[in-house]
Amino acid sequence: MIALKAIVGLGNPGMAYLNTRHNVGFKVVDALAKKHGAEWRLRNALEFAEVMAPGGKIILLKPLTFMNASGTAFPFLTKQGIKPEEVLVVHDELELPFGKVTMRQGGSARGHNGLRSIIATVGENFHRMRCGVGRPQDNTPVGDYVLKSFSEGAEAVNELIEKAVVLLEKSVGLTD
Repeated sequence: MIALKAIVGLGNPGMAYLNTRHNVGFKVVDALAKKHGAEWRLRNALEFAEVMAPGGKIILLKPLTFMNASGTAFPFLTKQGIKPEEVLVVHDELELPFGKVTMRQGGSARGHNGLRSIIATVGENFHRMRCGVGRPQDNTPVGDYVLKSFSEGAEAVNELIEKAVVLLEKSVGLTD
């Protein structure tokens, strides 16, 4: 089990981005909150909710800035007494095939602008859940690809989200 105090889902605000690959982090924390009956509250440029785990309260957080400014949410966590190593960031990952989900602690941004913003704010020592969205199969620029809706179909996207939620629950002790 990982001793986490916060789970941050990355994405872009607004209906235009709702079902894009870049918003998989939002989708995962939304699904986790819904499954555990957590209610979202709005404060400044973020939404947050709370779930109870055996180790205590875990804050779920969605920065409502655009992806490139995701690090601006971290002062909220710092004010709650939460250190970077107690945070897990859920994000889309081009380097993993669609549907693969992995976790790790630390490391570089690997070209991900949301991670780059967070690293510039608090350093690299936070946990990451990498949700594979794959690379474009054609010559679509990566920036355009991550801002397009999933082409894999709703069922496949739901399976990816559920896989990520189950892994999160196991990692923080939210399941038996």
